Amino acid sequence: MFSPEGPTLRELAVQALSSVEHGYDLLAPKFDHTPFRTSDAVLAAVVSALRRTGPYDDGLDLCCGTGAGVDVLATVCRRGVTGVDFSAGMLDVARGSTRPAGPRVSWVRADARALPFTAAFDLVVSFGAFGHFLPRELPGLFAQVHRVLRPGGRFVFPVGAPPRPSSRAFWTLLGFDAVMRVRNAVWRPPFVMYYRAFRLGEVRRELERAGFRVDLRALPEFGTRDDGSPRARVVEARRVS
Repeated sequence: MFSPEGPTLRELAVQALSSVEHGYDLLAPKFDHTPFRTSDAVLAAVVSALRRTGPYDDGLDLCCGTGAGVDVLATVCRRGVTGVDFSAGMLDVARGSTRPAGPRVSWVRADARALPFTAAFDLVVSFGAFGHFLPRELPGLFAQVHRVLRPGGRFVFPVGAPPRPSSRAFWTLLGFDAVMRVRNAVWRPPFVMYYRAFRLGEVRRELERAGFRVDLRALPEFGTRDDGSPRARVVEARRVS
């Protein structure tokens, strides 16, 4: 993260004391050189999963950032791909990136909680954005996704297995969330970014309440844990109502 291409500690501190939108505007030019960008390995695994159910006509990358998910959609969508994000800075970087020939690509600045589309897509994907939504916002978010999908359309996103309480990663993420909660209690505007607020059981229930049929599929590229459970899955939520 502190490589010459990535943000400095000072830049990250300024971002963390900003709103989510302005923070990402500031981070955008260096975002692709941070661990916050979804790894190429995860993107490739999701492409493999989508090819088993595709192809699709029109796709939407929800909270697209600099456009890594749009590149995923371009491999499985035949007609058009749209990236939506509320950060103008991130969208500027996405627009300026060179992409291979494929379906037409559009960029839209909008809040994921108020999408300006209606039944326009066969596939919606999202990568690494859900920590920016509080649990109470999930019903509204999933209702928005349901509304922009055509009947039978799919909402697909990867999830990693949660770290075990005995692992260093568990306590690192717990500590990060605790720091963010303190920061948001004493500083305005809030910066919503929590790593442990998106729990799969709760997410599945809210998706089903929103009118989706939910399937969980292992991503075999990441193997299994000691107990045989997958290290990573893809959630496939299909609009059925």
